Amino acid sequence: MRVAFAAAVVGTLGLLAQPAWSSDDDAREWIERMSESLATRNYVGLFTHTTSRQSETMRIVHRVGKNGSTERLVSLDGSGREIVRTPQEVHVYMPDRKVVLVEPRTDEGSLAKALPVPGPQLDQLYTLSVRDGNKILGRDVVVVDIRPKDAHRYGYRLWLDEETAMPLRTVVADGLGRPVEQISFTQIDLPRRIDPKDLEPTIDTAGFRLVRSARPAPEPRTMAAGWMPMRLPPGFRLVASRIQTLPGVALPVQHLIFSDGFASISVFIEPGGPSGPAPAQSSSVGSANAYSTLVDGHVVTAVGEVPLETVREVATSVAPAPGGPPPAPAAVPIR
Repeated sequence: MRVAFAAAVVGTLGLLAQPAWSSDDDAREWIERMSESLATRNYVGLFTHTTSRQSETMRIVHRVGKNGSTERLVSLDGSGREIVRTPQEVHVYMPDRKVVLVEPRTDEGSLAKALPVPGPQLDQLYTLSVRDGNKILGRDVVVVDIRPKDAHRYGYRLWLDEETAMPLRTVVADGLGRPVEQISFTQIDLPRRIDPKDLEPTIDTAGFRLVRSARPAPEPRTMAAGWMPMRLPPGFRLVASRIQTLPGVALPVQHLIFSDGFASISVFIEPGGPSGPAPAQSSSVGSANAYSTLVDGHVVTAVGEVPLETVREVATSVAPAPGGPPPAPAAVPIR
């Protein structure tokens, strides 16, 4: 679950266009403080995650240790779903389906990954500003705006605790400033110590089916030559490429991951697609969008927390790359 932390109640039009009171340098310093706080602090809290389709309340326990962070999330709205992230793996417990999904940890769903990180890419692709905000949970906050310089990615607004720079709220917004995904902490504590037992799942998994989403690479003959999008949004670069097996998919798929240093796009190429023409399909859940199409007998799906038009452009530009994927910078930027 990719969690992009956002505010529960915000305005719509003009959300990312309000005047700022401080410079880009000040905003960058706040983002650096936030990143350090997320990397070094324990926290326990309740938050509400809201999209256009649903709202979910979850409890989070996050503990920092010598070998990395461990995190446990529990849905409090009926499904009883729990997610435990160890430094190596992610375990998703789904009692309504009697399934435990296990996959390598990539931090795609962590709070740290869901929020921007300081760096030159952030400055090149986004405009930063900061201003004073009202209290949240009794804490003084500053508001950091991160506005994209093009239409290929979303904008963000962060409400940061003045004392610790922990993000208490954020909003993900489209080009018109309308919120597409929101979460608000309704309770948060920053304990110096967290008992390791608080990170253990409480679900009895007797009778559950174990599903691993990624397996060792298959024999080379089962895969076609490498594939690569011929058009990418400015700033996006290939950061990972692997062959993996997905639940419910008979053959292994090629998985490409592109990032601009903050937002990411995954491209899946599944061999053995339906014969004949097939209609393209799209779907959206909050800030996550997906677009699938058929290319040379393969199903190509692009997924990312970017606008739907962006994943559509990427998916429809994917083509075979004989001899393996070319370097990502060779792609022509989307205009």
